[in-house]
Amino acid sequence: MASASATLLKSSPALDKSEWVKGQSLRHALATTVRCHPAAASALTVKASYADELIKTAKTVASPGRGILAMDESNATCGKRLASIGLENTEANRQAYRTLLVTAPGLGQYVSGAILFEETLYQSTVDGRKMVDVLVEQNIVPGIKVDKGLVPLAGSNNESWCQGLDGLASRSAAYYQQGARFAKWRTVVSIPNGPSALAVKEAAWGLARYAAISQDNGLVPIVEPEILLDGEHRIDRTFEVAQKVWAEVFFYLAENNVMFEGILLKPSMVTPGAECKDKATPQQVAEYTLKLLHRRIPPAVPGIMFLSGGQSEVEATLNLNAMNQSPNPWHVSFSYARALQNTCLKTWGGRPENMKAAQDTLLVRAKANSLAQLGKYTGEGESDEAKKGMFVKGYVY
Repeated sequence: MASASATLLKSSPALDKSEWVKGQSLRHALATTVRCHPAAASALTVKASYADELIKTAKTVASPGRGILAMDESNATCGKRLASIGLENTEANRQAYRTLLVTAPGLGQYVSGAILFEETLYQSTVDGRKMVDVLVEQNIVPGIKVDKGLVPLAGSNNESWCQGLDGLASRSAAYYQQGARFAKWRTVVSIPNGPSALAVKEAAWGLARYAAISQDNGLVPIVEPEILLDGEHRIDRTFEVAQKVWAEVFFYLAENNVMFEGILLKPSMVTPGAECKDKATPQQVAEYTLKLLHRRIPPAVPGIMFLSGGQSEVEATLNLNAMNQSPNPWHVSFSYARALQNTCLKTWGGRPENMKAAQDTLLVRAKANSLAQLGKYTGEGESDEAKKGMFVKGYVY
């Protein structure tokens, strides 16, 4: 019996490329023969693969000197950000802030992809243009957060698992039609809480199922098992846990037939716990992180787009720069939220007259990280605000 993802077509066996059925994909561009109902006289061949498009999308996002702007905060989290500058959490205020971000002039020179929350994917700017269209005009690939958040993992050591697989295929197909071309699913691993073998396996399996479903619907999956900064552990302990987590993740990605050339990774950098007294230099972070990548990540993967995870804006940029002092098998770049937006948000303050100054601040951070991706960031001229740490214990997105 053919794969459940194939669809019977009432048409001639030989299909022109323009007649391929998007959203009913078959992995690796293989042509699959689908047997009709016994009453049918012959077999039909369905050509329906996103493989080439997935590879192209992943390479576009992982292009030199560019990275990802993560602006996929849930409405509740966006509300916390707005509250920090004295604004009410309304759709109009969220729209105004997101408009500020996506319309920053020349942002696409430094940013190749933007992760959106569902509201933003279907939202227009304050002047009536679709957010997705504005991003595409800036040469930025629109992406979409598809997970449904973290919930307690029964039977674990007070750990969590990420929900959202139910209905993911139909949601992903709709997101593709709306213009999204990549997806993000964030799960977390806590070192102070173990991590338990159960939590690691659950995180890896959920990521793998999500990745397979995303690729079947034309979306490049960003695979993100975040190893939280919470804890007093040393950098060696982070490295040990990260090796275990990424071994499990790639085992289950392979088990689910995920095409490595059509994914992107969003890992944590290997750092000490945020409450550890022994701080690491950017060179130490780079050494441990690159050692982890070389041991665990196949070179077929196009891009490693690091999360900042509560590091200060400058710290995240310095660490990225240190990792790009010599060639890597993958595009090593950024997928930052707070580490791109923090100073920008405070500069804006919800005041229309501050919009240009806020956008200029965003561009400064984006350019700094672009230089870091190229290994050319110096850290000169950074503001005190950009040097402030943003770690929050038990932070919830």
